[in-house]
Amino acid sequence: MVFIGIDLGGTTIKGVLVDESGEILKQHYIPTHDDPERLWRENVREMAHYFQRFWQAPIAGIGLSAPGLPDEANRCIAYLPNRLPGLVNFMWGDYLGLPTKVINDAHSALMAEAAFGVARGHKNVVLVTLGTGVGGGLFINGELYQGLSQMAGHIGHITVNAHDDECSIVGAPGSLEYAIGNYSVERRSRGRYTSTWELVEAYRKGEPFATYVWLTSVKALAVGLNSLVNTFSPDCIVLAGGITLADDALFKPLKAFLDVYEWRPGGKTTPIEQAHFGDMAGAIGAASFIMKSKTGH
Repeated sequence: MVFIGIDLGGTTIKGVLVDESGEILKQHYIPTHDDPERLWRENVREMAHYFQRFWQAPIAGIGLSAPGLPDEANRCIAYLPNRLPGLVNFMWGDYLGLPTKVINDAHSALMAEAAFGVARGHKNVVLVTLGTGVGGGLFINGELYQGLSQMAGHIGHITVNAHDDECSIVGAPGSLEYAIGNYSVERRSRGRYTSTWELVEAYRKGEPFATYVWLTSVKALAVGLNSLVNTFSPDCIVLAGGITLADDALFKPLKAFLDVYEWRPGGKTTPIEQAHFGDMAGAIGAASFIMKSKTGH
């Protein structure tokens, strides 16, 4: 069987055609065009038709990765404020004419890594996405855990500093998202840096204030990950997103902080892995999600 995975992003719709082994048979990109005429819906359908024309044989289903919270049956996005008007409660299976499962975009990145990436073969995994904001997902006993209202995995909104007056978009004080997300760099650095890339480059040059700001952020990440380890005891934690491109500037101090804070009974540590998939993770994960619902693996 083959499956289509589509990632509905704010600027680009990404698509893949994959088989049960995870081999990518074809991939494709189309601009989103978020406009009042809902052209992005037509572009999602054109993406599906593109793969159907290419394959010329039955396709078992479509997985769609999108921002927001899906409904209980993963048929549509049930909650998404202020983005992509018309997405909420839109039934994609009816529109696309194939069995379709809709999944949150961060959950989709987790499914890609669990099915075909660095977490393959593990039953319990936490994924944390580090980018403009911070997101994530939980994989428990070999299944994606979505939780009540499908809102599980909003790891960016755990609190790492309860005394901080800065609240996240869901009202959490001192959130992990604020501590390390790219959106808050300018405020955290008092206007000296406008992006994580600028901050990390200054840290690499040994600039004292950049070093302080960056290592404070990495410490907050380590404390947050340590809390997740103590709560879920996962087989591994996967870090994804643009901030992970800092490579050793991130992973080396992160390890040093975890060496201090992580509880390691018997000397056992929790592996921290860098995600294998890049910008196609959402599409690949969406395909793996519909695949799992159809085949059980």
